[in-house]
Parts: sequence; C-alpha cells; structure tokens
Amino acid sequence: MAPSVQTLPTSVSDEIYANVKWEELGFGFYRTDNMYVAKCKHGESFQEGSIVPYADFQISPCSAVLNYGQGLYEGLKAYRTEDSRIMLFRPDQNALRLQSGAQRLCMPYPSVDQFVSAVKQVVLANKKWIPPPGRGTLYIRPILFGSGPILGSLPVPEYTFTVFACPVGRFHQDNAGLNLKIEDKFRRAFPSGTGGVKSITNYSPVWITLAEAKAQGFSDVLFLDAATGKNVEELFASNVFIVKGNVVSTPEISGTILPGVTRKSIIELTRDFGYKVEERVVPVEDLLDAEEVFCTGTAAIVTTIASVTFKETKTEFKTGDKTLAAKLFATLTDIQMGRVEDKKGWTVELTDATTPGLKL
Repeated sequence: MAPSVQTLPTSVSDEIYANVKWEELGFGFYRTDNMYVAKCKHGESFQEGSIVPYADFQISPCSAVLNYGQGLYEGLKAYRTEDSRIMLFRPDQNALRLQSGAQRLCMPYPSVDQFVSAVKQVVLANKKWIPPPGRGTLYIRPILFGSGPILGSLPVPEYTFTVFACPVGRFHQDNAGLNLKIEDKFRRAFPSGTGGVKSITNYSPVWITLAEAKAQGFSDVLFLDAATGKNVEELFASNVFIVKGNVVSTPEISGTILPGVTRKSIIELTRDFGYKVEERVVPVEDLLDAEEVFCTGTAAIVTTIASVTFKETKTEFKTGDKTLAAKLFATLTDIQMGRVEDKKGWTVELTDATTPGLKL
C-alpha cells in the first residue's frame, strides 16, 4: 500500500508531504519509500547502483558483516529551506570518511562522486519525507558492509553499499543543556583500534554504559581515553568542546576519536569568531575548569552541556542564549537551512536535474 500524503497550508509550502505528525517528530526510525543499493564482487570496483523500494535484505548467515562485524555507516542530513530548496551539507566529507574507514576494514568503496550521487538519489526519491522547514530534517544513513559469505580468512566474495533515509527531529530534546556522566570504567575506543572510523562495532559495546547512565537520569556519557583514563575523548556519538576565556579546546584526532564533519565545521566557524582553537589532549581537570562545554555532531548539531558528573561530583557550566554554543548553533543551522549566503561552499542544492539518471 502506498503511503498516504498530506498537503501543508500554502503559507508553509506548496509541496506534497508524507502523512507525518511533524510537530511530534523525534529522532528514530521512520520507514520511507525508497533506498539505494549497489554491489561489488571481490577484486572489482563499485559501479552505479539503483533506487529500489525500501525492503529488508536477504543475507547469508555466514556473511562477513554478521560474523566478523565488517561494516561501516555514515550519517548526514537533507534540509528543506523556507523557499522549498533541498540542501545537503558537505556530503563529500562523509564520502571521504567512509573511504578511510573502508581502507581500515579491508573493503572496496564507492568514489566520492558515486557516494554523493547515491545520497542525492535517495533524497529525491523520498522527497515527500523531508520535513517542512523548522520541523526536522531527513536523516540519511549510507552503509558499506561485507555481504558475501566467509568462514575463516579473506577474501570476502561480495560487498554491498546501501543508503536509506528517514525523517527526524532533534536528537537532544532538552534545550536547557545536557547532563553528562563521565564514564570512568568502560572505554569507547583503544589506540590502534577503530575508534577513528565509523565502524559498526564501535557502538553496541558501550550501549550498556549509556543505558545505565540514562537510567540514572543522565542525558549521555562522556568517555575517557583507554591509555591513561585521565583525558576526555568524546560522547557516545558526538565530539566535545570546552571554552575558557578566548580559547576553545577539543580533543585532538589521534586514532581513537571520530573526525566529525560537524566538528571540522565548528572549528572553522569558531576561528572566524575570533577564538583561538586548540586541538589537543584535554585532561578531565581542564574540562571541569571550563566556563562552557558543548558537543557537536550530525545528530547533535551543536548542543550545550549544562553539567558533568565525575565520581559523584557534579560540575555545572554556562548555558543560555549568550553562549558560544548558541551562536555556533544559529550560524551553522542558518547555513544548512539556506537562510544566509554560504560563503564557504559547504552546501549542495538538489534539483531533479542533479540526478538525471534517477528512475523511480
């Protein structure tokens, strides 16, 4: 059965939308209409895939992804502007990060152009699922994984690259700021491991700590480095920044921290504002001594951290409309939503002409 659709009032848009209660939209899975699939045999390169109806995969129980965790994912968004344009934000950076991860996990990968083309096709094939301006975004999830059967050693006979999308609201709903727990027992990533790439194996091992923290009333978990247990690394799925005077610091990319696309963008915007930005080792003591703390990510965007609790001691930070985080959030979302001129060339506008080969 085809999904029902609704037309929003002309004052909002003349676009046709899926039948979603946009004002109630949270951050979670919402099945849409179409997805992209491309396959690649061992020793070959990815060729152009195709848009197909969204459906479950049939996969071997002996596939590399199920048995050995050989898989990567990315996350980016499509935005609907007030004048009904559809925008992407730096999709080439996600493509490059996927390639880096694929090299680490011994997988072939699509070219940057193939990746961006696949994302564009999925967005346009699910256009009615892009929320109205100000009511959410279309979250896009590219995945690369070993789909062929393997038992023992390489090579994996087949790989799959797929992209799906679903409408989402804000990841963190608490506008007052996050209340974090600093995890001092479990570690998210280890030197020479896969913490610096978006491997699917990075996340479920620390779900237990996240679940425990949420049960205790915390918003999220802030992890420490595995080597010393003394330095801040990142949250479950976002990078962290601290502010002291005119200096903004964030943990350096050293192989255990994911090089976030939003992180990279925020560093540039922060320098534009006249702050000194340091990418360095950040001891817990420096975090606790900060005036302001915030996190960044595709889902988190820029989110204020109101407090952290470390070994039963709670430390609070500056929040509100006058914070650097608030200024960065406004500036970044203005660019993403097309409300201001994009002088940095970060956004990509989509039209039907951008994917001339798209067939639904």
